[in-house]
Amino acid sequence: MNQQEKLNLAAQQLFDAQEQHQTCAPIREIIGETDIESAYAIQRINIEKRIANGAQRIGAKIGLTSLAVQKQLGVDQPDFGVLLSGTQVANRGEISVCEILQPKAEAEIAFVLSADLTGNNHTEDDILAATEYVCAAIEIVGSRVENWNIRITDTVADNASASHFVLGDEKYAPTEVDMVNCKMSLNKNGNIVSEGSGAACMGSPVAAVVWLANTMSSLGTPLQKGDIILSGALGPMCAAEANNCFEATIEGFGKVSFSMID
Repeated sequence: MNQQEKLNLAAQQLFDAQEQHQTCAPIREIIGETDIESAYAIQRINIEKRIANGAQRIGAKIGLTSLAVQKQLGVDQPDFGVLLSGTQVANRGEISVCEILQPKAEAEIAFVLSADLTGNNHTEDDILAATEYVCAAIEIVGSRVENWNIRITDTVADNASASHFVLGDEKYAPTEVDMVNCKMSLNKNGNIVSEGSGAACMGSPVAAVVWLANTMSSLGTPLQKGDIILSGALGPMCAAEANNCFEATIEGFGKVSFSMID
């Protein structure tokens, strides 16, 4: 089997898992544990297929922003995935557990861009200037790989384990809020299940978006005006099941919530 055949096989395995709502074996069994370039190629194959089937690109998500998780997966940088239309859940809305494979929830800060970011050497000031507003968010991640048995190539190929997301209603200029020292708590059915702060996301969520902007621009797919950016978790993610209600509170950003139903 040549390399392109391996990429196509792995992409089809992930695509079928999503379509059939049935988890699959780790992708690293096909491409190995360290070939990140091939993992992103697999991600692109499936994103292009989704777009050809009518989905639209609406932004991007950053994963592996925790140093502890990076060490666990043997990498020294984050990864990214693409956000597609149809994956946003309304604040205080509901989503069926049947729509997501092995769902987990994590709280983070979302950026919505007011300008394109086309350069390769962006600074934090560039990101702040290009941001229309920031808000509290919950990312509902999911994994097509059985039992979340992932390494870096598995999650990258699987679109950085992207699934759905929720944005809070309160919108702020990025200069109005403290994105580093803000405290976060995530409640599940009224009980705190995750705590953290802005600093847990690469020292600052803005730094995470700098990395994303420079990386995507270097790949020829720069961030664009109107893009929604999920900048990375502020604390540990938590498993989500049917009949769970999640509410995240981020200091200075307000609250955001959703319910998981049958």
